[in-house]
Amino acid sequence: MEVLQLDVSGRPQAWMTVREAAVLYASDSIAWTLGDACQVLRGGVQRATGLQSRIEVHPIIAVRGAVPSRAWRQSPALTNPKLFVRDRGMCAYCGHRFAFDDLTREHIVPVSRGGQDTWMNCITACRGCNGRKGNRLPEEAHMSLIYLPYVPSLHEDMILRGRRILSDQMDFLLASVPRNSRLHD
Repeated sequence: MEVLQLDVSGRPQAWMTVREAAVLYASDSIAWTLGDACQVLRGGVQRATGLQSRIEVHPIIAVRGAVPSRAWRQSPALTNPKLFVRDRGMCAYCGHRFAFDDLTREHIVPVSRGGQDTWMNCITACRGCNGRKGNRLPEEAHMSLIYLPYVPSLHEDMILRGRRILSDQMDFLLASVPRNSRLHD
């Protein structure tokens, strides 16, 4: 299980382990939390009181302090796993869904012809369609795109990065995802 870290304004920052979150709780760095406690960590017994220390970790935590500069990055980093999730495992040319191992990153304008390795020039394609298109533009290969690429928002990027997202976390992130996003499908 991972904890969704936010800045104090509510902007997603990172996914972190429960142990990393516990360090923030212990150092009094948590500004506020959302959701019911999802894990309880127990520590040693205090000699003076005889009570065992415990930290209740929530699925969403807002951390005090300065906002890291990476939070204001305009475009999230492009990786194949995030691209394949954005495109729901569907080939943009034939429309079939595939296991991630059978998918490729397809450049609409090939890199060898000046195309960039960006969210707006990359789509998901099956190996067969990618090979058929080759080093051509889609219109040159007589292939048309079933869907268009787009740059994910910060909230979408956090969903694309998450492995097993809890319902409280998903509800929080989806609330800020544009309605026309494929992640609402």
